[in-house]
Amino acid sequence: MCRAQEEEDERYSEAVRRRPELGLEQKCMKCKERSAVLIIRIGDAFCKDCFKEYFVHKFRAMLGKKRLIYPGEKVLLALSGGPASSSMFQQVQEGLSRDAPKKLRFVPGLVHIDEGAVRRQSLKEREKMVAEMESVLKMSGFPYQIIALEEVGRYRAVIQVFNLPSSVVQWVSKDIPDMADDYKAAVDGFLGHHTGVENAESGSRTCVQTKLAELSIEEPEPAASTGTFCLPSAQSTQALKQLFDSVRSLTAKEELLHTLRSHLLVHTARAQGYSKLMLGDSCTRLAVKFLTNISLGRGAFLAMDTGFSDRRYGDVVLVRPMREYSLKEISFYNQMFLVPTVFSPALNSKPSEKGSIHQLTETFINKLQSDFPSTVSTVYRTSEKLNVASSVEGPESVSAARCLFCLCPLDTRVEKASAFHATLISEHLSQRKSLDLPEAAVKKCCAESEERRCCKKPAARGSTTSRADERLNLLDLLCYGCRVTTKDLTTLDHLPHYVRSEADHRTHRTAMKKEIQEFLLHENADLEYVLKT
Repeated sequence: MCRAQEEEDERYSEAVRRRPELGLEQKCMKCKERSAVLIIRIGDAFCKDCFKEYFVHKFRAMLGKKRLIYPGEKVLLALSGGPASSSMFQQVQEGLSRDAPKKLRFVPGLVHIDEGAVRRQSLKEREKMVAEMESVLKMSGFPYQIIALEEVGRYRAVIQVFNLPSSVVQWVSKDIPDMADDYKAAVDGFLGHHTGVENAESGSRTCVQTKLAELSIEEPEPAASTGTFCLPSAQSTQALKQLFDSVRSLTAKEELLHTLRSHLLVHTARAQGYSKLMLGDSCTRLAVKFLTNISLGRGAFLAMDTGFSDRRYGDVVLVRPMREYSLKEISFYNQMFLVPTVFSPALNSKPSEKGSIHQLTETFINKLQSDFPSTVSTVYRTSEKLNVASSVEGPESVSAARCLFCLCPLDTRVEKASAFHATLISEHLSQRKSLDLPEAAVKKCCAESEERRCCKKPAARGSTTSRADERLNLLDLLCYGCRVTTKDLTTLDHLPHYVRSEADHRTHRTAMKKEIQEFLLHENADLEYVLKT
């Protein structure tokens, strides 16, 4: 073991010696004329102009290569104010300008979610951060909306996040066109529609971008871009705090926050008519997310959680155009070209390195990246090779059983000879052992609350479902990763109303299906028999 460590140290020392010497006299690797001002990777030195050209080209090449966003399509940009989302916002602004060489053709909208209640910010701190974010969004001229996490609505007609429609956690089917010939046809049709001249190239493109810029600026959402943002009521803020106070670990809090944020973004996109939701996840962030999801038991959904596109919601497609940028590249670009950012504190005010799995993984990746610069790219390339299963995006995905929280296909519908069922058996045996209490302990347990039934006696027929049964029913509707998060909840009473109502709906539907199972026609045997007769 010591010998292997010595050999590894020798190889690392040799690699360090072979690194090119860096200095102020080094020339740009692209133009070979101007002096380099920054070094992205080992030997990749750029001057300021070449670095900007490289940065812009990578963003537009990613969108053009994937051919996912069609001309004239409405795209909602989720902005947190951080470096990655701010840089993405800057690229979209420049891509839609009239002077851009390769212009973007979609119609953007902006949304920012204020999470100050979860992050324990005071009212003055929240108002200050919202004011800074609103000033940045106003300068763009695009329609924008600022939403508090605990309340979402049109400034006056406010809808609490706990009363969102159940469709937020439901798959909404939508015909997905083929991206081979349809994209080119859509581009030609878009150009011809706005210019009135077929087969015109240079003049048509200029006119298209002029119309698109006017459409983006002169067609604001009436409720999304007017009015003043008002902080939510104290009642809804208290309800959100109670929900997060009922979570034991910081890891589960971060996962719950990500789930609620995703539900709000998807609901906003559907309400405003956006078909694409653009996220600012960088390569470094996705590398951390890749290893974190493996630790949390979400390995089956790595392709959806870290891929360029995510179709788990059906009608709204999640897009990650910043996934090939490292955090170092984004930070240099923001600093050199004065991209405005808005700082937001972490979920925990003073988190430690081992406070959560997310923070522990991030610390591990950053320390490893400082010694081995190819760490992030290696993890990222590994996630890039993963493909989404055909059942996720195929026609059968409409009727597939999906997780109640993340809307991923349930990975718990497996055979009995699996590690998941072994885990369930172990949990069942441990719970059964804990119920074998002495008689004095049983009396004490039953005397704690008059409303709760005795833990030894079965529930009366026709009575309401116990809390334990409600938790079991909820767990049956979750994937393995969301089960791990839910187990850290001390109570389910503070969950949003739309989650609990959808859980009851699915539970009752499953029970009804079991009752009439013998009267249903099966796809193979019964249907064949009916056709033959």
